[in-house]
Amino acid sequence: MSAAGERKMLQINELDEFRLQAYKNNKLYKEKVKRWHERRLAHKSFVSGQQVLLFNSRLRLFPGKLKSRWSGPFVVKIMFPHGAVEIFDKLLNQAFKVNGQRLKHYFGDTVNRDAVIAVLATT
Repeated sequence: MSAAGERKMLQINELDEFRLQAYKNNKLYKEKVKRWHERRLAHKSFVSGQQVLLFNSRLRLFPGKLKSRWSGPFVVKIMFPHGAVEIFDKLLNQAFKVNGQRLKHYFGDTVNRDAVIAVLATT
């Protein structure tokens, strides 16, 4: 009886060691994946007065042919330390806050939309 009891205790201890080893392996795996992910993140910094484009994440499947998911350009008004950005829309003359991850830099010139519409209408 005592030998069987000792063997059972050894098996229980081995199971505990396997469980602890699994926790350690899981923790190491999560740290490795986190480092891999953080290396591939593109850190963007915006300054006041800079033009940006806003990503429309609510655009559903097949909203229309060739419709872009990026809208803008908007002007950065205030950059908050926690990642939020207040942007200003010149057409609506309105400012609003968005998540900084939904923005990207806009390097194009200002577009005269009336001229573009007139050119398209004459052809």
